[in-house]
Amino acid sequence: MGAFGDSLKKYGRRYTQLISAVLYNSNLKGFLSGRIYKGELKGVCAPGLNCYSCPGAVLSCPLGSFQSALMQSRYSVPLYVLGTLMLFSLLFGRFICGFLCPFGLFQELVFLIPFKKIKKSHATRLFSGLKYVILVLFVMILPVVLYNPSFCKYICPAGTLEAGIPLSIADEGIRERLGVLFSWKLLLLILCVILCLMFYRAFCRFVCPLGALYSLFNPVAFFGVKVDKDKCCHCSACARACRMDCRIAGDRECISCGDCIKDCPTGAIRYR
Repeated sequence: MGAFGDSLKKYGRRYTQLISAVLYNSNLKGFLSGRIYKGELKGVCAPGLNCYSCPGAVLSCPLGSFQSALMQSRYSVPLYVLGTLMLFSLLFGRFICGFLCPFGLFQELVFLIPFKKIKKSHATRLFSGLKYVILVLFVMILPVVLYNPSFCKYICPAGTLEAGIPLSIADEGIRERLGVLFSWKLLLLILCVILCLMFYRAFCRFVCPLGALYSLFNPVAFFGVKVDKDKCCHCSACARACRMDCRIAGDRECISCGDCIKDCPTGAIRYR
């Protein structure tokens, strides 16, 4: 597995997720004041899904930044944000989903709650394609057509959890202005939680457009789980061990959690 893989195994993916969540949201006084940090760091995108408007957030959300750039540039390409996303994609792919995404951590903690669990199947693999539709429609097309950050405004449950609820608790003025849109977003968050009780990382697998984007580069990303094709015997042990909708370790649905490594009979799977 190598030193890198041994370190991951020793210290655990959960600690990395937790540290990432704290670093993304280190403006702790914002949770008390209800004020959003707008310093220089907000010009930098976080790798994982973390709402810009979270009172603790010190970095920008990559999806929100991309939509805002599309709105401002309309019919030109937002090179800076697009370049940042491409860099994240080529370096890490969906390793970010597995290790550096606060909302991914939230989904995994919800899944630990005792509840009827539904295993992956042919149907879940089909539904995993929905996130690509959402990426194209709500992140790329509607922001230009409607001139608003459509995914953030109409769907994102991470924004409701990290920004909408904390800000409404901290600021009475915001509470008084809550309307139908907030109720809709709150309903989606509740639905997301229910699905995450039953399906492992339901939002990540079926809805998240950031994961969809990273997945396109996952097989060639520098970091992550890789399969030695010379050692692979195509037994599908990795697919059976995986709780995502992977067909083989390191494919587009793989979040590089490493759960499959110990189940590989030929030792073909490792971190790179």
